Amino acid sequence: MLFSASKLSFLLMAPKPQRIRHMVGTTWQSAMKKARTMSTDDTETDSSMKDAFSKYADYLNNINDKRERVVKASRDITMNSKKVIFQVHRMSKQNKEEVLDKAVNDLKAVTDQYLSRLVKELQGTDFWKLRRAYSPGVQEYVEAATLCNFCKTGTLLTLDEINATLLPLSDPSVEPLQINILDYMLGLADLTGELMRLAIGQISEGELDFAEKICSFVREIYRNLTLIAPEMDDSSDMKQKMETMLQSVMKIENACFSVHVRGSEYIPLLGSADTSYPLLGMLDIE
Repeated sequence: MLFSASKLSFLLMAPKPQRIRHMVGTTWQSAMKKARTMSTDDTETDSSMKDAFSKYADYLNNINDKRERVVKASRDITMNSKKVIFQVHRMSKQNKEEVLDKAVNDLKAVTDQYLSRLVKELQGTDFWKLRRAYSPGVQEYVEAATLCNFCKTGTLLTLDEINATLLPLSDPSVEPLQINILDYMLGLADLTGELMRLAIGQISEGELDFAEKICSFVREIYRNLTLIAPEMDDSSDMKQKMETMLQSVMKIENACFSVHVRGSEYIPLLGSADTSYPLLGMLDIE
């Protein structure tokens, strides 16, 4: 039987068994090579991701450890700053200079021993990142420093003056820790409460002039903060403290007013009937 020309052409063009085996082998090798390449790429990707997440984990662990140290330093600053404030409240006519000198020395110890530890932890870029961790201690320190300065000089200790005392604590090669304006103003708001307690104590000591000076000082702080507080971005803490500050101003004013108007009732408490006594002399008692 004769083959047609088309069938003969098909048989001649059909691949031989050796060629088929070669084609199958080549395809298999290519597939295996591609699989190995994909496996290597996946391994490298996994290794790269593990390295990246390992770095992230180390960073977060370091930040958490630093935050714990900062919180501890802040608590120590708060506790020892309160001791300075308590020392100021021991002040009387007889021991004013002695008490204030000790308070100033105690404040310097707080700066050198506790605030310096905070400065070392926060050098660099962590000032705002960890602010919530150290803000309470800084506010208490501002309160103690401004209270001592007012009792010594009768003036307000400025933010620049406070930060100037912190510069020697920092390494000159890095950005120094500087108390920010927000923590400074929050500390001033707390200062008014301590000044209110001090004013009441001074009135009981017969130091009405000093109490009135405190009253004017606190009133001026409140007046200025009422202008600034509404413009603050994070003003929730300040708004709450402004209400307390107003109450402190009113208590000082009422106490001073009561002494002027009802001064004769305070004579037994003062323990003196001498009209040369500073308080009694200004009451025009016959």
